[in-house]
Amino acid sequence: MKWNIGKITSKRATATPDKTAFVFEDINITYGYLNEETNRVANYFLSKGLKKGDRISVLLANCPEFMAIYLAAAKIGLIFVPLNVRMVSGEIKYQLNDCGSRLLVFHDAFAGNVEPLRSSVQVEEGKYLWLKIGVPGFPDCPEWSVDYHQVIDENSTDEPTVNESIDMDDPLAIIYTSGVTGNPKGAVLSHGQTYFKNFQMIMYTDMSADDIFLSQLPLFHSGGLFIIATPVLCRGASFIMRLKFEPEQFAKDIEKYKPTVIFALTTMWRLILQSKALDNIDVRSVKYILGGGERTPISLLKELAEKGLYMQQGFGQTENSAMMILPKKDIIRKEGSIGLPGFFTEIWIQDIDGNRTPPGEIGEIVATGPTVMSGYWNLPDKTKETIVDGVLHTGDLGYMDGDGYFYIVDRAKDMYRSGGENVYPAQIEKILIDHPKIENVSIIGVPDDKWGEVGKAFIVCTKGESITKEEVHEYLSGKIAKYKFPAHIEMIDDLPMTATGKIKKAELKKTNRLE
Repeated sequence: MKWNIGKITSKRATATPDKTAFVFEDINITYGYLNEETNRVANYFLSKGLKKGDRISVLLANCPEFMAIYLAAAKIGLIFVPLNVRMVSGEIKYQLNDCGSRLLVFHDAFAGNVEPLRSSVQVEEGKYLWLKIGVPGFPDCPEWSVDYHQVIDENSTDEPTVNESIDMDDPLAIIYTSGVTGNPKGAVLSHGQTYFKNFQMIMYTDMSADDIFLSQLPLFHSGGLFIIATPVLCRGASFIMRLKFEPEQFAKDIEKYKPTVIFALTTMWRLILQSKALDNIDVRSVKYILGGGERTPISLLKELAEKGLYMQQGFGQTENSAMMILPKKDIIRKEGSIGLPGFFTEIWIQDIDGNRTPPGEIGEIVATGPTVMSGYWNLPDKTKETIVDGVLHTGDLGYMDGDGYFYIVDRAKDMYRSGGENVYPAQIEKILIDHPKIENVSIIGVPDDKWGEVGKAFIVCTKGESITKEEVHEYLSGKIAKYKFPAHIEMIDDLPMTATGKIKKAELKKTNRLE
């Protein structure tokens, strides 16, 4: 089918050119303006000899240029590769070389990470584009780069002309996974899969053109780009964008812009609630709140509910974003559930032999449908391991109740066996994260002469606090079976994290020591 994601802005610019596509730092960007900017970028790319299938990368914070580059790539068949701005030079180098990127657009704030790797990546001379971030103190455009706006602004706003048509099965983007246990893998997402994700999100939220979305998720994440920005533009609605997330500003934006849908992760909500910024904020415009995850404390959900905000938890991966969500009507009735499969996703639980498990039995969460990624970039063996006969193996363990609602338990690789019993660290972590002395926690299985393996909890305490093993066990008493209690406790200042905010359990296991 000859169609592409770039058609979204072309169609919207014709139908509703004066409608607000998004608001960036309180400046309205209309659909008409967005399409003109997208065409300028697309025509520039073509003038530089870029052609269908070439990869281009961005190292950008949230900004209008990010969206224009993404949509321009879609219009002319380039493969868009957003890079996590929290990465260091070595990580950036790996991803640029892995995908063979020919062009890189970067904000001035990240020039120091780009400069050292120029001689060891495939980005061509003349294809480093520097973009001012708008914050004073960062260096001017280096001599080895060109100023983004100086070269883009002189291009035509006419629709770009391409020699090769773009098919819905063609790659749209490569989004790299966090690489918790090794080098990150590039999930390849097609134009067609992205359209189905658009439709799925539109159905989750009953989205209309009058809706206003508020989310400060980074656009370089699949959540920010494919769960918020692209579906909103597809439907002709509007979203609020800022350079970065700030709890107080987020609360002010609720009052100022009256959003109907909010998407924020658990960590973001925790910071917002701690700041007290929501006190006395009018939230009556909000119809849906999406977010959460398996480590979302019940206490946080209740605190939000007290303020009239009811979070619908869901489940998704880079390989298959937003594959399920908990319906709003079931937030209380199915507390702790990650919901029901989306309209374009089929999900079930299966055992190690590939058999579907009965309700209540733990197994791997697997999925199929038109929203699943095409595969991993240049990793055919990993693709075959992950997608078997069209079925995506998520690597996450969970179960389904008798009503068909799903619950996540843990990552399969994080489970350990103690005295012949399966122990799922995430179940214990989810309880401990509610302890007033604990800011963060991660549990791994460690060798034990008697039980084979026992748990060890690495705990980051809240400022000025400390905690003992006895206090941990007392808090867990009556909440989980005693064999699940961590036998060892170690307080640490910080947990090792990936650039996307996931805990590196493999690193904890590698450096583990028993006191």
